[in-house]
Amino acid sequence: MDVETQKHAAAARALDFVRQGMRLGLGTGSTAAHFVALLSERVRAGLEVVAVPTSEVTRAQAERLGIVLTTLDETPQLDLTVDGADEIAPDLSLIKGGGGALLREKIVATASARMIVIADQSKWVEVLGRFPLPIEIVPFGATFTRRAVEAAAAAAGCPGPAPLRQTASGHPFVTDGGHWLIDARLQRISDPQGLAARLAAVPGVVEHGLFIALARTAIVAGPTGVRVVEQP
Repeated sequence: MDVETQKHAAAARALDFVRQGMRLGLGTGSTAAHFVALLSERVRAGLEVVAVPTSEVTRAQAERLGIVLTTLDETPQLDLTVDGADEIAPDLSLIKGGGGALLREKIVATASARMIVIADQSKWVEVLGRFPLPIEIVPFGATFTRRAVEAAAAAAGCPGPAPLRQTASGHPFVTDGGHWLIDARLQRISDPQGLAARLAAVPGVVEHGLFIALARTAIVAGPTGVRVVEQP
């Protein structure tokens, strides 16, 4: 299977966990988009669910495909969130935010009784950090915040630069919440919990892309098939 076929296969397997009447969280990114498309086929066949999208991109896709949407204000407790990831470690800790939606993704995942992460085999890693860690920050004082993030990462034993994410036109990438993103290039995060705590203490950091103890199940598709990994 090529990568897109693997993503589609992982998304299809996640549908087995969806039940009639569920309140769902819909993730953001290319793999999550496969799940939204497949879910819409079930909805057209009679499945009744309501869903909270984690980004405006996902909202537009779900609306176009006829999935009934709600908000966390209207539906503050969700049954299941299905989302992708940029990296998955064996303990199911994650790096997320490559698509720029990490804040809403983390809020929705935390509001859910269960989170399933779906991915192709390339996202499975022994140690997090090869993928740059997205960190959402307020624009005010961005240079200070970047330096504070770099200092926090160094103190956590994973030093590296944390440049501002930019668009193709050279402007800062702006999230759906109106914030900016920095991408910390740390290579190897040996203590994700320690780093998460240090990042959370930095003024100006809104949220970071370390998802720890949120995913209960990972569905990973590779060239030889699909495997389901449960949280140890």
